[in-house]
Amino acid sequence: MAEFGCYIGTTALFVQRLLRQKAIDKQLHVYDSFAGLPAKTNEDLSPAGQQFKAGELTVSKAEFIKQFRQAAVPLPVVHKGWFADLTLADVPAALCFAFLDGDFYDSIQQSLRLVWPRLVPGAIVVVDDYQSLALPGARRAVDEWLRLHPGQLRVEASLAVIRPLI
Repeated sequence: MAEFGCYIGTTALFVQRLLRQKAIDKQLHVYDSFAGLPAKTNEDLSPAGQQFKAGELTVSKAEFIKQFRQAAVPLPVVHKGWFADLTLADVPAALCFAFLDGDFYDSIQQSLRLVWPRLVPGAIVVVDDYQSLALPGARRAVDEWLRLHPGQLRVEASLAVIRPLI
């Protein structure tokens, strides 16, 4: 399992608790720059999203780890780096679930590039902010990706839920 864009760890904490509660033998890998948001591209521009700037949403890796210690929840495998700098070697060989919360076009495209080849049959990819007017790049990235890579898209609230056709 993988999460790209883990920020302070809210989603990762939820997933780790669920894995422990249901006794599911899966390992969660989280990826983040821990340096805040990257720069926007033209695909990300929106009058509703002017507050999202490079460096916003910065949380240190130490702060992320502290959340898990305070909650007494096992720490996932933490990968620090920009998504653009990661390679397939940084991603587990088989993924059954990926949660992509990169906010911007490039980050979602880069995340999809990394997880898609690693998805097993029946895997699910969830992309946050798909319906967000403030973060239009997320939707653009998903829609472009699905034009070239077959998958079934379902929209739930602001999320894109994708079942790749592998």
